[in-house]
Parts: sequence; structure tokens; C-alpha cells
Amino acid sequence: MRKRPIRIRTSRFVAAAALAVVCWTPAMAQETHTHGPGTGVHGLTLNAGQKWATDEHLRKAMGRIRDGMNPSIQEIHRGELATAKYAALAKLANDEVAYMVANCKLEAKADAQLHVLIAEILEGADAMAGKSKQVTRQ
Repeated sequence: MRKRPIRIRTSRFVAAAALAVVCWTPAMAQETHTHGPGTGVHGLTLNAGQKWATDEHLRKAMGRIRDGMNPSIQEIHRGELATAKYAALAKLANDEVAYMVANCKLEAKADAQLHVLIAEILEGADAMAGKSKQVTRQ
């Protein structure tokens, strides 16, 4: 099987931060609630034509992902980023997703939209960590 490159673009993370919505309502917090590849809905939608509300924890986590990715974007696009740096970016993304899941408190419809974004972030983190057999670390 031929590996296809994956590009992690800042704009995807910026869009994720703008559209991102997350976490549990009090009723949902009592259920087993996971975010991961394959758990999301199949596409992003706006909230009646508007962006979804976010909370401080979500904005902080998405900002830290963006700020962590930005210095490496050019090296990634040139195929020059070292394996150790990819691993560090993957860890950052996974850590921030864990922070979002543990700390954000938004309504259920908003949470459903975040599932889409989290799946993409985790897929990218797996690619950067070298865990994906279908893609290379780009």
C-alpha cells in the first residue's frame, strides 16, 4: 500500500478553534464520554448560521495547539521536521485534547461538533507520532 502524505495545516487548527465546541453538559458528564477517532458526527455545522459558543478551557487548549504548531509549519511543509519534534507536537495535541475533555463544559449540540474536530486532531497526532500506517509524518 502506498503511503500518502498528510499535511497538518495551521488553518485547520484555527478553524477548529473558531468552530470548536466541547464537552459535557451535567447530564452527559454522568455517562461514559470519550472523544476519539470515529466518535464524531460526519461534518461540521453552524449553530443556526452562527459559530458555536466556546468556553475558556476550550479556547486555551486550542490556542496552545495553534501556538505549538505554528513554529513548525514551514519545516513540516518542507519535509524537514525531525522525528522528535513530530513526537513532541503529537504529545502536545493529545495533552490538549485531554485537557479539553476534562475541563470544558458546553451544551450537547456543541459537544457533538467538537467530536468532529477532536477526531481530526487525534488523527493528525497519530500521524505525527508515526502511529498511522496509511500516512507519512508530513
